[in-house]
Amino acid sequence: MTQNELKAIVAAELKKRTPLSDIQKLLADDHNYKMTFLDLRILASELEEVIESIANEDSAAEALAKEEQLKAKEAEDSVETALESKTIVEISKLARPGSIANGTVKFASGASAEWVLDHYGRLGLDKSQGKPTENDLKEFQAELQKALSHGM
Repeated sequence: MTQNELKAIVAAELKKRTPLSDIQKLLADDHNYKMTFLDLRILASELEEVIESIANEDSAAEALAKEEQLKAKEAEDSVETALESKTIVEISKLARPGSIANGTVKFASGASAEWVLDHYGRLGLDKSQGKPTENDLKEFQAELQKALSHGM
């Protein structure tokens, strides 16, 4: 299954307000495509603008074309934000018991914490020093996604 096909299926299901857990099950059962809940959640958040445009458009193909344009713009913006971002995510080489990945994060605001990703795709912060801002958490999720896609 290509990325565009995956996005089209997920966008169509989100438009129907299907819960993410049901979409995850549908992908596994009907399309033989398994993905973690966290990956699906991140994909769904990227598709929010696409879903809004699908509601206003007659053709899903047009919406995907617009989504691809948004992706190109996001890629340009991510280069700029990567230069601006000061959130540092590190992945530990030793996995904690009960987790698939873990590590540390130093937020741009100066706060820091340990993070853990469990087998259910749930992400948690532990032993935080300082309180990260909402923007810190958004940057952390983006940086963690990049680190996991390149490091694992």
